[in-house]
Amino acid sequence: MNDHQRETAFLRRCILYDDTDERHRLEERITKLQGDERSVRRAVWLMTVLAALAMAALGYVAVFLADYPLNVSQLTARFFIKSICALGAGSVLCLFVFFYLGAALRKELDQRREDCRRLALKVLESHLGRPVDLRLPELGKERKPVVNGGESALSDRS
Repeated sequence: MNDHQRETAFLRRCILYDDTDERHRLEERITKLQGDERSVRRAVWLMTVLAALAMAALGYVAVFLADYPLNVSQLTARFFIKSICALGAGSVLCLFVFFYLGAALRKELDQRREDCRRLALKVLESHLGRPVDLRLPELGKERKPVVNGGESALSDRS
């Protein structure tokens, strides 16, 4: 599981505490996008294998094809070569299309993850309230105790 998948799984768990239509639509969309992305990865793998097989077959034909007069087996070999070239060219073209489609799906999934972050923050704020802004004192300033009328407090000394 890569970082994107882990983060998406975490965000999906966070928004489970919200029971609105927005959450259900977002969860359905993310599930569909993840399925589509898996399908595109499988298609890229298949096209890579087909292109590699076409290249191997062309290499085999180039080495073992003899320049004899045309007969039935030579005509069959030429048809086979043209088929292999079409398969290889189609596979490479599909690879480019699938890479583009995969990038588009990744961008859409990133946008849905941002929606998940926004919804998770909204859920946290509704359950826990707005966060208190506690700023840490600046490093480099010394603090010394000051006693005011019997009370002890820390003050900044520049």
